[in-house]
Amino acid sequence: MHPARIAELLEPFLGPAKDQRLTTNDLLHISTYIDLLLRWNARINLTAIRDPDQIVTRHFGESLFAARHLFPNPSASSALSAVKSSTVADLGSGAGFPGLPIKLWAPDISLTLVESHHKKAAFLREVTRALTLTDVNIQCARAETLAPASFAVVTLRAVERFQSMLPVAARLVAPGGRLALLIGSAQFDHARSSLPNLAWAAPQPVPLSHSRVVALAVDRHRQVLRS
Repeated sequence: MHPARIAELLEPFLGPAKDQRLTTNDLLHISTYIDLLLRWNARINLTAIRDPDQIVTRHFGESLFAARHLFPNPSASSALSAVKSSTVADLGSGAGFPGLPIKLWAPDISLTLVESHHKKAAFLREVTRALTLTDVNIQCARAETLAPASFAVVTLRAVERFQSMLPVAARLVAPGGRLALLIGSAQFDHARSSLPNLAWAAPQPVPLSHSRVVALAVDRHRQVLRS
């Protein structure tokens, strides 16, 4: 897929030009990623979406929209320091969303992709190699087996057993860390009521979507993250 077309499709998700972080090389990486995703998808079920344009908007767009709310203005010195100290875990990573696009947006994070399905974990390793990404740890394991309070940011998107995974995800967030859910708007009230010890910011509607939101939460005793 041509990088110019990818840039055009991603524009609604990336905010003002002064805040945009994707380089020409990032767009080339996304193009390579899409090619690999389509090739592997013929063998294992990574995504039900087959159209490249929709892959860009629904997978990369939503993931990068979450990234810019988690790591706004990373070029600023204080924000850059926060990014460099951030450990991010993407639970049930599947085809790598939102974890790998977040890594493209904020390359200095330390990213852990948690995926218990062996073939999907193999795909994640292949993408990581193809994009020459560093500081990416792929854990072929269940999230329940990871040490608690291990990550500054934990993300959750399109996982099976969403309700039972919520407390698992919250348990992995370090003190003062953040939980990021990429969910349908109808799921937000359940998430908030299930995790009363977290303080929730208002959910951010995903562009070009009728129902998808990014919901961010922090420790109840800390200031609520403001986008």
